[in-house]
Amino acid sequence: MAGKVSNFSDLIQRVAASCLLHPLAAGRHDSCDSPVHRRTGDEHDEDDGDEQDEDDEVIDGGGLGFKAGEDRGSTNKEVVEMEMSMREVFDAVAAMKKAYVSLQEAHNPWDPAKLRAADAAVVGELRKIGVLRERFRRRHFTGGGERVMAGSTLREVVAPYEAAVDELKREVKCREVEIQNLKEKLNGVANGSHSKKGRSVSRRKVGSIGLTEVAAAPAPELFEATMSQVREASKSFTSLLLTLMRAAHWDIAAAVRSIEAATATTVGTNTTSSTIATQNGDAKYALQSYISRKLFQGFDHETFYMDGSLSSLLNPDQHRRDCFARYRDFKAMDPTELLGILPTCQFGKFCSAKYLAVVHPKMEESLFGHLEQRRHVVEGGHPRSEFYREFLGLAKAVWLLHLLAFSLDPPPSQFEASRGAEFHRGYMESVVRFAGGRVPLGQVVGFPVCPGFKLGNGSVIKARVYLVNRN
Repeated sequence: MAGKVSNFSDLIQRVAASCLLHPLAAGRHDSCDSPVHRRTGDEHDEDDGDEQDEDDEVIDGGGLGFKAGEDRGSTNKEVVEMEMSMREVFDAVAAMKKAYVSLQEAHNPWDPAKLRAADAAVVGELRKIGVLRERFRRRHFTGGGERVMAGSTLREVVAPYEAAVDELKREVKCREVEIQNLKEKLNGVANGSHSKKGRSVSRRKVGSIGLTEVAAAPAPELFEATMSQVREASKSFTSLLLTLMRAAHWDIAAAVRSIEAATATTVGTNTTSSTIATQNGDAKYALQSYISRKLFQGFDHETFYMDGSLSSLLNPDQHRRDCFARYRDFKAMDPTELLGILPTCQFGKFCSAKYLAVVHPKMEESLFGHLEQRRHVVEGGHPRSEFYREFLGLAKAVWLLHLLAFSLDPPPSQFEASRGAEFHRGYMESVVRFAGGRVPLGQVVGFPVCPGFKLGNGSVIKARVYLVNRN
């Protein structure tokens, strides 16, 4: 009897151990319990013989051993499948990390082709992980649970696309507001050009054609309108520069004399006219002259002599089409945003070179107390300061004018009034207003303020000059 009790305890321990070690196969342990129940019934049946009981124990023990082996084999198969699934998951995650690194590398330097390829690779790996997740859920959920999980998975898959659509809708609304604001500004500029006195017929035509509509082809009127924008941007930047100089307690007259002295050394002229300008409170014109001279230097070359390109000579027709296409694309862009993405593009190089030419290191240090902006520009970046943003507005206007110049056939010819030259009404415009609106006799060019252009249709954009008395 003691032997039977011992064997029964062993059976209980084996069943418990099997259930604890293999919980995934718990549903099959019911069949393992039947020998135990039969064995318990045999134990209460005292009429059976000891030999028969021992035979039952052997049979039951054999049955239990068979069932446990079957459960163990099924569990091992599921473990192997789980290991394979986990291995696939780890491989997919590693591949996604590699694709994401490639996506990051494509941002700097900016490479659109590499960016698209890396983006497709990341999306592909994410989809692969999604397939593995769905396979796992289908394997371990059945019936109603599978339908619930399928609905949940569908919502999870659709949610990112819905969020992307919402984001695009918000961006479209922002762009529409921005377009409306720009239209209002352009209408204001057009109306202002109509109200100004002394405009020629072609200039009035600019207000109605060049500003309010998107030009389908380059035209002299469009060039005239863009030149007007250059002059307005030049006035704005010069005004800001003068304000900063006064805030830094500069001697404006001395500063202008210093600027003109450097120019006189280069071109071999005197500085008497600039001195007269500062004495009359017209220092802004001397500064405009200096800034304009720096920005328009190299205007006659297709890249401002930043490289040795000769596309305008080798394939002029294609070069004209390319220039106007770039003009249309660039006109609607914010230069700050563009340079934040492509700091070393052609326009970015132009801005860097011109800023370093216009703003002397000592000037910047005196105005701001440091050289951080200059250091940023030298390193290939573009500051986000108000001063540099104002400079970018002027640089963009000159860049657009340059693109238009190389879009026209024939291209406009640039000219500039020389110091001491007689005032010529057909080619010059005085920045100083005289009584009665007429320039008196005996006035000569003190210094040029802004260059002029003669267009292919015969119209002339007059050069702006500062006039002084011959005596």
